[in-house]
Amino acid sequence: MNKVDFLKKMYPVGCKVVLHHMDDPQAPPSGTIGEVMFVDSMGTIHVAWENGSSLGLIYGVDSFSKV
Repeated sequence: MNKVDFLKKMYPVGCKVVLHHMDDPQAPPSGTIGEVMFVDSMGTIHVAWENGSSLGLIYGVDSFSKV
C-alpha cells in the first residue's frame, strides 16, 4: 500500500481530527477540530476547520490526531 492509499484509509472523508501543532502562521490554534474533506495525490490531508480555515495537514510534519 502506498502512502496516499494509507492516508486515505486512515483519514477518510468525514473523519474528525484535532490539531496539536502546525508550523504555519495561518494555522488554526492548537486544539481546533476539523473534518477531513479529502486526501490529495501528494498526501496532503485537506481539512475544513471549525474556525473556517481549510488549511491542509502534512502527515509526519504537522502534529494532529483523530478525534
